[in-house]
Amino acid sequence: MKKTLFALIALIVALMIPAAALAEPKTNITFADVGWDSVRFHNAVAGTIAEAVFGCTWEEVSGSTPITSEALQSGDIDVHMEMWTDNLATYPDDIQAGRMQELGVNFDDNAQGLYVPRYVIEGDPARGIKAVAPDLKTVEDLKKYASIFPDPEDPGKGRIFGGLPGWAVTTILEKKVQYYGLDQMYNYVLPGSDAAMSAAFVSAWDKGIPIVTYYWEPTWLLGQYDCVLLQDAPYDKDGYLDGKTAFPSTRVTICVSNQFKESNPEFCAFLSKYHTTSALVGEALAHMQKTGDDYIATAKWFLKQHPELIGQWLDADQAAKLNAVL
Repeated sequence: MKKTLFALIALIVALMIPAAALAEPKTNITFADVGWDSVRFHNAVAGTIAEAVFGCTWEEVSGSTPITSEALQSGDIDVHMEMWTDNLATYPDDIQAGRMQELGVNFDDNAQGLYVPRYVIEGDPARGIKAVAPDLKTVEDLKKYASIFPDPEDPGKGRIFGGLPGWAVTTILEKKVQYYGLDQMYNYVLPGSDAAMSAAFVSAWDKGIPIVTYYWEPTWLLGQYDCVLLQDAPYDKDGYLDGKTAFPSTRVTICVSNQFKESNPEFCAFLSKYHTTSALVGEALAHMQKTGDDYIATAKWFLKQHPELIGQWLDADQAAKLNAVL
């Protein structure tokens, strides 16, 4: 009788304990690496905090957005610091069905489109550069300025650098060039790689000559160089696919696996407060480009530069642990 009573009490107590309390905390955290600088930077920031504050180790697993999303849902990846929600068609259904957990928004002020260096519009007296397109404000205004963006291989036309082959944005930009009639006066040129795209821009900048190119934020290039995003018609969810409007800002979220949310509630509480901006990320990536620092050194530099973020993300005891390491 006593054994039965003790067993019953033990069962009741077990049922009263939350599932999170029963789960063993993971001490090695696996982050998704989808291949670009900003997500690796965020992984390094969160990983630095994981080590200093929560006593965890961390690693990254590489893969595309769909592959890392599947790994998150299966529990093979714990944390995704940059879930570009527009790039994953199943994202709303996955969240609603509880296949993974959204903890918050990392940033949602990103931009993309056609950029020119600011000196093209305003000049740069310090470098002896005169403004050559003072009235250039919109994509459509490019019609008036094809001669200042000459294509060296076809001097009778201007040159617009588009996105990379295979990117959805590349097709949308091609439609935009056609929609505004820019294809009559410009060649739409695709760089072979991100490195080629940035090299073309940096070369033009160093020479102080005009260039118009697709780019996106946050990136080291737009964090380091002062550029102007050419205006377009207000974003429309149908029209932008045909190149008729501006691109939308994407809601970039932080997601974790169901298992990780249960096993590491304190770390997830920190991640739910983690929020940045495109400008902040661009600043960090530009620092990394200028100094040659790796992601971890850049993460530590960034945290020291922005103590206000530490105060927003961590409580006083946690912040003290992190600051002691920094």
